[in-house]
Amino acid sequence: MLIGVVIILVVIGLIVIAFIGIYNSFIILRNKAEEAFATMDAYLKKRWDLIPNLVETVKGYAAHEKDTLEKVIQARNMAMNSTGVAEMQANENALTAGLKSLFALSEAYPDLKANTNFINLQNQLQEIENDILQSRKYYNAVVKNLNTKRELFPQSIVAGMMNLEKKEYFEIDDTERGSVKVSF
Repeated sequence: MLIGVVIILVVIGLIVIAFIGIYNSFIILRNKAEEAFATMDAYLKKRWDLIPNLVETVKGYAAHEKDTLEKVIQARNMAMNSTGVAEMQANENALTAGLKSLFALSEAYPDLKANTNFINLQNQLQEIENDILQSRKYYNAVVKNLNTKRELFPQSIVAGMMNLEKKEYFEIDDTERGSVKVSF
């Protein structure tokens, strides 16, 4: 009888310890996902801050291309005001398309293409794009780990008790899968 009680207490203790371990691992992964998104968001803000300078530089050479310039600024503003991953993805894809159009303009204006300030801004933007790419990769890797763990048994029981929702990946639109051409 005493052995049966001890066995039951040990089993209950092991279940509690396993629950605590699983719960804490979800907290760690959730915090990593939030930190990864915040890092990506910081790089996106850095890009958003660079875009008005780039537009002003282009405006000096291609003022009559007002429609393209306004679309880029509008896309930037929409991206900055995004709420949630899905909306941010859509707005970032629109901004990337606008930037492609902006850089396409430089091909038509040799003076702009040779402008030191424009070249410097282009280089900065290319570096930021690489940082954004790396931060997206890290964010998506953390989200994959969190979502996988959330779906595995017995972790799925703890995830259900925590009301832990599946996180969205930060993916680019299929039309944006081509590389951005930055030419000098």
